[in-house]
Order: sequence, then structure tokens, then C-alpha cells
Amino acid sequence: MAAELHVELVAADRNVWSGEATLVVARTTSGDIGVMAGHQPLLGVLESGPVTIRTSGGDNIVAAVHGGFISFAENKLSLLAEIAELADEIDVDRAERSLERAKSEADAAAERRAEVRIRAVTAAR
Repeated sequence: MAAELHVELVAADRNVWSGEATLVVARTTSGDIGVMAGHQPLLGVLESGPVTIRTSGGDNIVAAVHGGFISFAENKLSLLAEIAELADEIDVDRAERSLERAKSEADAAAERRAEVRIRAVTAAR
């Protein structure tokens, strides 16, 4: 059995997911990072992108995360996001419409958010 770490994924407005995991992959300003039990302490800035959490039971939880911070110490990983949505909460049709609207309005930030939401759903499948 793989070693576990405790994970808290928290958005500004709610606790999105909490539990035990064997691996978490997230995008930071320094690049993608994978965190497992026993990782060196870290503090980083999250970039918009999918976060994948491999649970102790072997399932993958995927969330679209938009900004925030990642912190790991004493086998506890905290992902403190400005916005975070689990892939199964995302309405793909709505995200695709948002992407098209953002492209037509040349809104790069909205386009990036919509793309991340779609990538999270795709990664969860």
C-alpha cells in the first residue's frame, strides 16, 4: 500500500474536497508538480489548470483550479484556490459556450478559465 498524505482542496467560498491521497498533481508558476507522502515542505503559487488527486482507494479526483496557493508540510497538502470546481460539477456545454464567447470578445482570462474547465472534465473521463 502506498504512503498517504492528507489533502484539503479549498476555494474562497467552500471546502471542495478533503481526504487521503497517494499523489496530487498541480500546476504552479514554476511548472507542474507532483506531491506524494514525505515530500519536502513547499509553498507555491497555483496557476490555472486541472489538479488531479489520486485517492487512497485508487480513484482520480480532478478539479479545475484558478489561482491560489499550494502548501505541503508534515504530510498535509493544502490547495487554497481562488476558484475550484470538481470535474463532475462542470457543465461541459456551458463551458464550451463560455469559451466561444470569450474568444469572440477577445477576453483572454475568460478563455483560459473556460479551457481549464473543459480540460478538467476531459482529464476526469
